Amino acid sequence: MAKSDSVNQNTFHYEQFLKSLPHKPGVYRMLDQQGQILYVGKARDLKKRVSSYFQKTTAEVKTYSMVRQIHNIEVTVTHSEGEALLLENNLIKEFKPRYNILLRDDKSYPYIYLSTEDDFPRLSFHRGARKGKGKYFGPYPSAGAVRETLNLLQKVFSVRQCEDSFFRNRTRPCLQYQIKRCTAPCVGLVSKEQYAEDMRHAVMFLEGKSGAVIDELVQKMEAASADLQFERAAKYRDQIASLRRVQEKQYVSGESGDIDVIASVIKNGVGCVQVFFIRGGLNLGNKTYFPKQTSEATPDDILYAFITQFYLSNRGSRIIPAEIITNGEVADSDVLTQILSEQAGRKVTLSPRVRGERARWVNLAESNAYAALAVHLSNKANVLKRFELLQDALGLDDLPQRMECFDISHTFGEAPVASCVVMDINGPVKSDYRKFNIEGITPGDDYGAMHQALTRRYTRLKKGEGKIPDILFIDGGKGQVSEAEKVLEELQIDGVILIGVAKGSERKAGLETLIVSGQAQPVHLPQNSPALHLIQQIRDEAHRFAISAHRSRRSKVRKSSVLEEIPGLGPKRRQLILKQFGGLQQVSRAGVEDLAKLPGISNQLAQRIYDTLHPED
Repeated sequence: MAKSDSVNQNTFHYEQFLKSLPHKPGVYRMLDQQGQILYVGKARDLKKRVSSYFQKTTAEVKTYSMVRQIHNIEVTVTHSEGEALLLENNLIKEFKPRYNILLRDDKSYPYIYLSTEDDFPRLSFHRGARKGKGKYFGPYPSAGAVRETLNLLQKVFSVRQCEDSFFRNRTRPCLQYQIKRCTAPCVGLVSKEQYAEDMRHAVMFLEGKSGAVIDELVQKMEAASADLQFERAAKYRDQIASLRRVQEKQYVSGESGDIDVIASVIKNGVGCVQVFFIRGGLNLGNKTYFPKQTSEATPDDILYAFITQFYLSNRGSRIIPAEIITNGEVADSDVLTQILSEQAGRKVTLSPRVRGERARWVNLAESNAYAALAVHLSNKANVLKRFELLQDALGLDDLPQRMECFDISHTFGEAPVASCVVMDINGPVKSDYRKFNIEGITPGDDYGAMHQALTRRYTRLKKGEGKIPDILFIDGGKGQVSEAEKVLEELQIDGVILIGVAKGSERKAGLETLIVSGQAQPVHLPQNSPALHLIQQIRDEAHRFAISAHRSRRSKVRKSSVLEEIPGLGPKRRQLILKQFGGLQQVSRAGVEDLAKLPGISNQLAQRIYDTLHPED
């Protein structure tokens, strides 16, 4: 970069300043009276671009308001327009000027990691720098998309996903083997050759070669059937069926490469960007963004700001696809394409006008963007805002899309019930609420109750009977969090943020302590924090649901009689016994002979009644 010029004066005399500007590429920074940056822009020709702001024909209210606040302009001349583009993006990211369109981006995107150095490689959730030896697949739009894919891979190919420490210390198969989600390589129940074959198929699937995997499995199924190995043939048949269902849902017709489809829309001054991630012809999912300061921007303005900040702000940490399809024209596309190609180390194409099947994908992205914008502008936007504030308060990489909270309710150990409530960015998802009647624990053992409820809940989710949440809240402290950690490790569930909500001193709302799994220090949020209010809301909802379920169960237990559990003793005979003896307490004092004297009560039935009332005998 060649030189930097600035004008420092109380009243900005733009005529004199404009005369000094060169006809060269560079970046300009507009400053207010306090020296704060109002706007950062780049130009192919600094003199022409900056001069355009001071023409009397300027009609935009936003631009007019900004120009009136200018007390200084600083410029940096660069060697090329591409260099100016990179500098502009870095300055926007650093200073977040109030008049620039700003992208609130996630810190990093999740990937699926394959540990190729192991004898029995592991597939796992990964976020952050890709430094480990192995292969990385992605990026995926969210942690939930990674978990869904990992769950599918485990279901179809039965490859391990457990931590290495967990894997090395096993002496018997874990629960994953029992529910047919793993072939138990930890205890030698599968050969290296067979495991390598399963992993090869899993990798082919992640690389978008699902069709080739199906062809191989069809051949194996036919061979197994010819050899009369019908159980093995049935396994291949189920794998083929699962993969075909995935193809129907996720594959993009006619595509085989890596593509991002980006659509930008605006309504009521609020902009929205929708991105579909396609890797190897496989649709990995989509993600929604709401850039800031778009009140007077056009969809094309938002597209340019989004693409530059999305791909260039995290250089080296984000994979740039071979093609980026957009629903509008991108300014300075030739320069942007050049920079993106340099960053990616290969040719990158920007495609603003597409036809046929690709146009359908652009339309789909647009319709998703408008739908997300409608929700954002509705009354439910307040919930979304609280989710965003929760993301900031906890320092999360992704905006959480789904949260669950568990609570236990009982009366001195009687009729214990666990509740599970669910909330997403639209509010409570009551259709996904669940309650668990706790059985077989020591009365009052909250830890055992929590362990049982979580195991039952997440075993079902691992089997595909629902979605695994981004955040799991537990109403309780370190003990309950420890039980939850054990369950998640046993079920090999990664990527879920586990938080215990411990009541504060005097159990007052607003004084809660957050026990975040994996963090040494607890978290305390201010009493007026909307993020804390969101946590309180889901915690209180779990508490309400648990109490309601417990009272219902307790009422049924207290109304029922132990006599109802005896086979062969119907309502009429129960009523006869209670009347003849004057109540259950007197019945329990009766002997077998006394009971057998009643009409309709045989010696065998009398013995069953006695044994039921005297289990200790």
